[in-house]
Amino acid sequence: MKRLFQPLQWSFQQKFLAGFNACAAVLLYAIYTQYFGGLNPCPLCTFQRGAFVVLATVFLAGAMHNPRRRWGRLGYALVAIVAATGGVVIAARHVWIQQLPPERVPACGPDLDFMLQAWPIGRTLHQVFVGSGDCAIVDWTFLGLSMPAWSAITFAGLGVWAALSLARPSEPPRDS
Repeated sequence: MKRLFQPLQWSFQQKFLAGFNACAAVLLYAIYTQYFGGLNPCPLCTFQRGAFVVLATVFLAGAMHNPRRRWGRLGYALVAIVAATGGVVIAARHVWIQQLPPERVPACGPDLDFMLQAWPIGRTLHQVFVGSGDCAIVDWTFLGLSMPAWSAITFAGLGVWAALSLARPSEPPRDS
């Protein structure tokens, strides 16, 4: 019971399972705000959700596999860090668009479903990262930060958590 409140003492599997649970909680909250809070996601929000799904998948795979060797754990941690870094980049771009003055905000474009069906993937990705007027709207804040800002903080925290998963739990002191 004592180790329950000492997450740095958890095993690799427990740490990765906690990372998966954090991603699942973020995704469930995003879905809740969409269907019960009336916040429809813009294209960059959808990409952030995708990054959380990728990160959750890596955390779950690592927890289920629970590699015994250091190289296997390092591989899972590096993939999780890369996924988290990708999420930070997407969220940071979104925050940047939200901070633009109104006259510099890109015009609203077609929705993501249309772009994916009608345009090549390269053009769709370019348009999503250029952003649209939808991405500049801040319609939810908590402690003065928008949802993309909280996503960036969460991605960064989960990336650090993945790196910390490589630390081995210290052995309890032995009685002599």
